Amino acid sequence: MPHPYDIHEIPEVVDRREGPHGEVVLRRHGELLQIIANGCFLMDTSDGRSERLLVDAAYRALEGRPEPSLLIGGLGVGFSLAHAAADPRWGGITVVERERAIIDWHLDGPLAALSAPALADPRTHVLEADLVSYLCETSATYDALCLDIDNGPDWTVSEDNDSLYSAAGLASCARVLRPGGVLAVWSAQPSPDFEGTLWNAGFRQVHTEEVPVARGVPDVVHLAVRPG
Repeated sequence: MPHPYDIHEIPEVVDRREGPHGEVVLRRHGELLQIIANGCFLMDTSDGRSERLLVDAAYRALEGRPEPSLLIGGLGVGFSLAHAAADPRWGGITVVERERAIIDWHLDGPLAALSAPALADPRTHVLEADLVSYLCETSATYDALCLDIDNGPDWTVSEDNDSLYSAAGLASCARVLRPGGVLAVWSAQPSPDFEGTLWNAGFRQVHTEEVPVARGVPDVVHLAVRPG
């Protein structure tokens, strides 16, 4: 199978914007689209297995709860949203994304090819907001919260996000979860320390699921359940 891009090929900048949290760039590298934030590679359209696991693992942990509501932190390239919307078992699906540029790339840009059916689904709502602030301010509650706004608890995109993985931030996550609700956190590498933080924040059934990658450490999804 040919590689989706030539390592010697220079990526093409499709769009570059200055947002409230710095620069965001959409690049095309061969067949792939890539999102770069402040010079840090976030994600591309090469795979999506771990993003799909993020959604599926959250659903399994709900143990058959009918039409559960889902909050997705981060739109990214749209893998998590597209996968959730393709599953009729989910109820409402809300996505919180702080970068207007990323939303635009999905609404009428190159990423629309991945997300158009999901965005047209009446269950889907996309909110332009900072997730950390949203978790503190919203009165809405959800059955599952899937976080994919960073490269993991130990590798955040911005310093503002660091607090999300602290005891106080996890308390905000728990606040928007209904009793027995599930928190699922994507990470580019396992974080045993974060598992401990989840336990200390009052979550239960804390565990980690791995997605092997071709080289290096696996992507993982950290899972935890709010008691109740």
